[in-house]
Amino acid sequence: MKKIFIDPGHGGQDPGAVGNGLREKDLTLKIALKTRDILRARYEGPSIKMSRTTDQTISLRERTNLANTWGADYLISIHINAGGGTGFESFIYNGNYRNKPNTKNLRSTIHNEIISKVNFRDRGKKEANFHMLRESTMPAMLTESGFIDHREDASKLKSDSFLSQIAEGHAQGIAKALDLKVKVAELYYRVVTGSFKQQTNATKRVRELRSKGFNSFITTIKHQGELFYRVVTGSFKKRENAEKRMEELKKAGFPSFMDIYKP
Repeated sequence: MKKIFIDPGHGGQDPGAVGNGLREKDLTLKIALKTRDILRARYEGPSIKMSRTTDQTISLRERTNLANTWGADYLISIHINAGGGTGFESFIYNGNYRNKPNTKNLRSTIHNEIISKVNFRDRGKKEANFHMLRESTMPAMLTESGFIDHREDASKLKSDSFLSQIAEGHAQGIAKALDLKVKVAELYYRVVTGSFKQQTNATKRVRELRSKGFNSFITTIKHQGELFYRVVTGSFKKRENAEKRMEELKKAGFPSFMDIYKP
């Protein structure tokens, strides 16, 4: 059983970076909780501990002590950046240590998976003398998902569906890096009511559908290297229920198609 320690940066009296009506501590907690839930729901056997699950003040030393005492196999510390840049970057400890080659390989897998899920500029795989990386006794990485003081990055970070995409990248990256086994899952028939290159168009479609009484959510998919935002209006175990939803959408003026999805 793999033991995964997830650290939502900052919290409590420490808001972290602040900008554009957002606080880092809130965003990191949302991403971390979503990442935890995806890992638990989708993969066999990971044991997950978090440094915090609420808006709690906890020191850096307390965080690494928790992970070290528990004997975590991997630590990931989740942050949001600031300072005038834009995009995603990740860090490992910049010192010399025995498991550094393995730490690099694990970080590379997770970094690449996150980039594949979000339309952030890739700022690269970096090294730094951060406490969470230096004082942890297991392989560890720190992620910086966007800049809270950059208008376009902040606009994305205000979207819960975008935070879910960031979490999806973290969870899938961790699972791939640690070779977690996917739970045996049933097939679902998803009704897709629009696939867009621009997230704003997908969000507009969700609002239009909601006004007609249809609840929807947004997922992402990459096709021929391009990222698309898909609006899903129903996910069903039975094909006939998906077909019924498609007919309802057609009558309401929304063309749709069916996509077979395996969680």
